[in-house]
Amino acid sequence: MVRTVVGLRLSEWGLERVAESVLLIVAELVTNAVRVAGEREIRIRCVREARGVLVAVWDSAEERPVTRPAMRPGDFGPDARALDDGYDDGTGGWGLPLVQALASGCGVAEGETGKWVWARVSC
Repeated sequence: MVRTVVGLRLSEWGLERVAESVLLIVAELVTNAVRVAGEREIRIRCVREARGVLVAVWDSAEERPVTRPAMRPGDFGPDARALDDGYDDGTGGWGLPLVQALASGCGVAEGETGKWVWARVSC
């Protein structure tokens, strides 16, 4: 639903050319917020700026996002446990590096409660 609402807003602004990047960023930020906040409130902002779009997602959790270190070829390989229910192979957590790659800037702004995780996409 969030992707649909943000996509419609980008279309209203005539920013279809950056929609793919913005929508992927929104999906990653919302996914992270849901993961740490659970069923608590989450807020989303999408602001048209002179040279781009600012998207931000707020959650009430104190936990700050953590970027994974880069993996090297020797860090991964076939794992027979990969198909076991509930098995975590530790290869997740690539959302923030993806956001960093797509955005012209990103960061975290802490508030009195919770935090805003934001990303700016230039157009």
